[in-house]
Amino acid sequence: MTQARLVSSMLVGALLRRAQAEGGFGTVLAKGDPTAGAIGVVLLERGEKPSFFERLLQPDGTYSWQRSTGTDEAEVAAAIERRRRFDPDLWIVELDIASAERFAAEMNLLG
Repeated sequence: MTQARLVSSMLVGALLRRAQAEGGFGTVLAKGDPTAGAIGVVLLERGEKPSFFERLLQPDGTYSWQRSTGTDEAEVAAAIERRRRFDPDLWIVELDIASAERFAAEMNLLG
């Protein structure tokens, strides 16, 4: 039996609202498929230390967020460019928030 899941556009909206509710800022850098597009999130902590997270399908059919690259701005940009080249339906969201590590841990609660 498969679990119901949020469509990508709704999850992106939830991430943006969550960041804003915590005093942060969020923006969509690239729109993907509204229903089933993959989602990548660039997390910044007060404009510094970027990290790139991707929502990946796990073997048990659930999704989890995983860091996919280091904290160097050039590495993050290169990772996004590679992913967008292979997946034009990929959403890229940038969230600038005070406690990026805590926010990243809580993203799994959103889906």
